[in-house]
Amino acid sequence: MRSSGRNSRGSGSGSGGNNYRGAGNRRDEQQQRAGRPRPEERRYDVGGGSQAGPGPKAGPKGGSQGGPKGGPKGGAAKSGAPKGVGGRGRKPNAPARPREYEAQVEERNRARHDKPRVALPKTFGEVEGERLQKVLARAGMGSRRACEELIDQARVEVNGKIVTEQGLRVDPEKDEIKVDGLTVATQSYLFFALNKPAGVVSTMEDPDGRQCLGDYVTNRETRLFHVGRLDTETEGIILLTNHGELAHRLTHPRYGVKKTYLAAIQGPLPRDLGKRLKSGIELEDGYARADHFRVVQNTGKNYLVEVSLHEGRKHIVRRMLAEAGFPVDKLVRTAFGPIALGDQKSGWLRRMTNTEVGMLMREVDL
Repeated sequence: MRSSGRNSRGSGSGSGGNNYRGAGNRRDEQQQRAGRPRPEERRYDVGGGSQAGPGPKAGPKGGSQGGPKGGPKGGAAKSGAPKGVGGRGRKPNAPARPREYEAQVEERNRARHDKPRVALPKTFGEVEGERLQKVLARAGMGSRRACEELIDQARVEVNGKIVTEQGLRVDPEKDEIKVDGLTVATQSYLFFALNKPAGVVSTMEDPDGRQCLGDYVTNRETRLFHVGRLDTETEGIILLTNHGELAHRLTHPRYGVKKTYLAAIQGPLPRDLGKRLKSGIELEDGYARADHFRVVQNTGKNYLVEVSLHEGRKHIVRRMLAEAGFPVDKLVRTAFGPIALGDQKSGWLRRMTNTEVGMLMREVDL
């Protein structure tokens, strides 16, 4: 109930039967003339459902009012449409997409992830080259930690400059890397030492079907070259590699790489045989001189002598000793430059160590 004092302030007539809102009665009349309902008659639909309520004179606490101030006591708030139907709630489930469309989506996703890798500019891409300690470790110089210690000890050179800082990046194909003055062989080059048996031809292929050097390296992907030759009946060490420049220099007379042989001959031998061989023996294609001569073993008339020379002419040792009057019964090459045959068995092929390769390269200024 509204107080009568408030009604008396509205019109001043004193009779408030129809003027129960006092001063607000004029505003209500204006709203009615404009076609707008009074505030107490406005309804706020929640959920879009049908809402029933009393007539226009229902008070603020009427059961049908769903206005902003309508609390839990309002009947319409409870009896309206369920939340989400026509309101801001959860959207209804979309219809299932066809399988063909799902397959197209899956194909596009796979195509997006299977794109080839884009080559980034060098500024943003990976740094060129490999770390020096990684190259050394792969070349067989030890673990990466051991190779880092070699760098700390200033024992590693790259292109003639000593490296003392870790993390230097190099190109194994272009840069010259040395450890203790010996060139380190990169992974792209192969170096082998074979103890060639007697009867094996010093060629990689033989058209007559005889056993040859190529029979010992048939499982290699890279083509190999034999460094020099040995007679078919001569045994001993022969080198195989795919480093063309090294193979060329090792056999070139300019570099004079020394070869050592053991020869079995029949005596007795004169004391001056070594002197004659060193002074030079005249052959049909010129003089041939030995760099070193010594008797290794003597049993009766059987002598085992060692001859070293830097020449590489065909049958050179056999021809020299035969010209001196001592034909060779058996001949074995025991060393090629700094690479010794050692206890390697006949017919065995072994991969040379990086130290041996480095010594070979230093022998021919590589």
